[in-house]
Amino acid sequence: MFYQSISGVLVILGLIAVGYVLALRGWFSAETSQFLSRLVTQLALPCYMVVTIVERFSARDLLDMLPNLRFPVLSMVILLALAMALAQVFAVDPSHRGLFVSMFFNSNTVFVGLPVNQALFGDQSIPYVLVYYMCNTTFFWTLGIYLIQRDGQGQAGLKLSDSLKKIFSPPLLGFLLGLLLVLLGLELPKVLLTDLTYLGNLTIPLSMLFIGIAIARAGMRNLRLGKDHILILLGRFVMAPLVMAAILALVDAPALMKQVFIVQSAMPVMTNAPVVAKLYGADSQYAAIMVAETTLGMLVVVPLLMGLIG
Repeated sequence: MFYQSISGVLVILGLIAVGYVLALRGWFSAETSQFLSRLVTQLALPCYMVVTIVERFSARDLLDMLPNLRFPVLSMVILLALAMALAQVFAVDPSHRGLFVSMFFNSNTVFVGLPVNQALFGDQSIPYVLVYYMCNTTFFWTLGIYLIQRDGQGQAGLKLSDSLKKIFSPPLLGFLLGLLLVLLGLELPKVLLTDLTYLGNLTIPLSMLFIGIAIARAGMRNLRLGKDHILILLGRFVMAPLVMAAILALVDAPALMKQVFIVQSAMPVMTNAPVVAKLYGADSQYAAIMVAETTLGMLVVVPLLMGLIG
């Protein structure tokens, strides 16, 4: 399993490196990066969700899977409490304390988590990836947004309509559509399914190119290990998987689910964090640097993690 994880991470690293090098050569502008992000999240990934669900899972598989949402929910609540406590104890700069907490307890479950888990465990891991994604995206677009908004504006509020719009994003709607088709026993026309497959196959390579571009734009020279940087790295790569492992050790659950949830919990900072921070006037540069640092750190952590849980 350790060598499999090394191989899987090398595949991901190769794709990220392509995006990084091409970005340094000036192939991509800020508009291109934004276009890739929208293409993946609003088109390719929803198609990928539908095809994966309808082709690989039965109604029983999916119904048995959904109650497992309680594990990532409990994990994120614990991490949220830890992050808030650490921010106080270590006197994290109040100007980006909300960002600190949000980045500490939310992980990148789609752009990085999906391809990493598929590389490590194959397509059978996808339902568990999606379960974790459902929980993670709900927390980010509610509590995460509230915390980041408070950084930039000094006060914040949550609008139910806006939160629901963000939570029920195209990827989640793609998942729910696939779920509905399977539960109702409906089959898509072969032509439509083929089109969705082609579009869905764009998800992983474009996601990795996007990450490479994001790292290049953050700038390797800007990477550093300040106090709060180290705390977030510890939160993402040590505390999060330890909390999840402790929770799952108490239950009798499929080994694959445990492995996927632990790996998902140790993914990098959400790539949406810098975008949202910029929108609300928070410290977007700090968020971009943490996305880059945790993404690079993941390339080292995942093989080590797989050596422990494999």
